[in-house]
Amino acid sequence: MRLESYGMIGDMQTAAIVGDNGSIDWLCLPRFDSEACFAALLGEPKHGCWKIEPAEAPIRHDQSYRTDTLILETEFETATGVARLIDFMPTKNSKCEVIRIVEGVRGYVDFRMRLAIRLDTGRTIPWVEHFDGGITAVGGPDALIFKSDVPTRGEDMMTVAEFRVAAGERKTFVLSWHPSHEKAPKLSDPVKALERTEKFWRKWVSRCTYRGEWREAVVRSLITLKALTFAPTGGMVAAPTTSLPEQLGGVRNWDYRFCWVRDATFTLLSFMEAGYTEEAVAWSNWLLRAVGGDPAQLQILYGTAGERRLPEIELSYLPGYENSRPVRIGNAAADQFQLDIYGEIMDAMHVLRKMGIPTAADSWNLQRHLVEFVAKNWAEADEGIWEIRGPRRHFTHSKVMAWLAMDRAVKAVEDFGLEGDVKRWRSVRQAIHDSVCRQGYNVSCKAFTQFYGSDRLDASILMMPLVGFLPVSDERVASTIEAIQREIMTNGLVYRYHPETSGSVDGLPPGEGAFLPCTFWLVDCLDLMGRNEEARALFKNLLSLRTRLGLLSEEYDPKFGRLVGNFPQAFSHVALVNSAHNLAEASGSVGIRGTP
Repeated sequence: MRLESYGMIGDMQTAAIVGDNGSIDWLCLPRFDSEACFAALLGEPKHGCWKIEPAEAPIRHDQSYRTDTLILETEFETATGVARLIDFMPTKNSKCEVIRIVEGVRGYVDFRMRLAIRLDTGRTIPWVEHFDGGITAVGGPDALIFKSDVPTRGEDMMTVAEFRVAAGERKTFVLSWHPSHEKAPKLSDPVKALERTEKFWRKWVSRCTYRGEWREAVVRSLITLKALTFAPTGGMVAAPTTSLPEQLGGVRNWDYRFCWVRDATFTLLSFMEAGYTEEAVAWSNWLLRAVGGDPAQLQILYGTAGERRLPEIELSYLPGYENSRPVRIGNAAADQFQLDIYGEIMDAMHVLRKMGIPTAADSWNLQRHLVEFVAKNWAEADEGIWEIRGPRRHFTHSKVMAWLAMDRAVKAVEDFGLEGDVKRWRSVRQAIHDSVCRQGYNVSCKAFTQFYGSDRLDASILMMPLVGFLPVSDERVASTIEAIQREIMTNGLVYRYHPETSGSVDGLPPGEGAFLPCTFWLVDCLDLMGRNEEARALFKNLLSLRTRLGLLSEEYDPKFGRLVGNFPQAFSHVALVNSAHNLAEASGSVGIRGTP
């Protein structure tokens, strides 16, 4: 199925991807980055799924979220009646559970259920034992318990059932994970859990301070971002999926079920803008734990609890989403050097200070070490924001973000009285600025380019005015924005860099979709330039690309007119929230990173 046909439910420890046909095709238990027990999204139903659907093809089916919640409802209409499938994962729960409730709305509907548990991401058929009202499924370290109030039976290595739901009736299904060496937990009451979960989400949404235009889109994005937060530690995953391709049939298939420092800092800023300071404090504490130690060993991504070793493995037995191979778990980018993340960390901590949000006592000591590392290493080549798998280069965006790290360190001393070698930091800041202006700008192209000495454009340069490196009134910035619109923009969507020549830069075969966050950055730049109507039109076009549930993936393929890449993608939703905020402010003076 197309990604547009899927929704997400979650409990802020993991998430399930649910199709509008009633099938859960992806679920990792008990964490986002655990092995999957349903992996049909990257293969076939035999690789694990849980489907509840009408016995006969429905006349109509619609999927929607309950207002201001992550409770997903799929309504089916057949010749005999209407019934609703309610899917959710209880929040603030010591257990890891998926609950499904089928309720009759009008007449009656006959349903069938097919539960195929495949542990170890679609590879292992568990040992199943039946008990009155359900089953237990065990394989290695994992055990699942399934219970329902409808009779089930085993068939073709699946648990199946047929049942009828009449108007006013409810049938319930609960699936829970636990370590196989421990006793199974007592399962939640489905109806009470539904009430608690609905109350949780609506109470959380009520704290949102955003009151501008497009509030519905902003709230849905914030709920999505909250759902991608790993509550036990405060870490934030980039997406709940792995290996959804950036190009259908291609090899750009990566595991995003980890905490990228960059994505997390952007998410943090979106939360703070909307009034969610608790998430900001939790993230800053996660950051201190994860990156503690030698700044030279700072990674760009970590496991949800701060794990550093994330070896990349290819799963040859899975055919991939629409035959897009390879399927990968783990991410080798964890070993890359990306200079920009130091700037993003320093900027996030700067915003925390500006907003008066308290951080850990040793936070500034860690930041000083990070700044000193940048001061000594900013002139080094790196893999850059796009995690290239080719040779390191002097990426212009990386240098701009190194400047940002030094700038925020200087401001920490000047504006907040913190201790530091501000004279030397100012000198380094100026040296980086001079370097970018001298070597990052191509006079012939009339644009800042992808890396020093290059004639190629890169949409990451759109961040330059948004972080305050140069204003949009600077001719070099304005001409760069115009060049990006002219050369790497198609049908109102911006590519990271030219898709036909991308392989020569990143070491991979060329071709991918337009990168949605980059297009939102263009919205922000146009708004800063006073081209507000153009910015609003571009933003509205981006909103039209959302699924009917309000979700976005990482990229969009204009050729096929569909979302591509991991889904839903935190980076895209962060950019949506920030652009909506900027357009609502309509002041033309504040960028998405709180420029001074």
